[in-house]
Amino acid sequence: MYTILVVSIIIIIVVLLLAVITTSKAYKFKHTVDPLDENPYLKNENNEKKQ
Repeated sequence: MYTILVVSIIIIIVVLLLAVITTSKAYKFKHTVDPLDENPYLKNENNEKKQ
């Protein structure tokens, strides 16, 4: 009875640690955004609005 409880608590702790590690790595990832000047879709939208 107690062995099942201990094993399940260990599994819960491992899963929680893996989730925290994965989330912290995701927040450290450097995201980049393309500048608006180089966006061809924005240029097409501006040309369509002017006409």
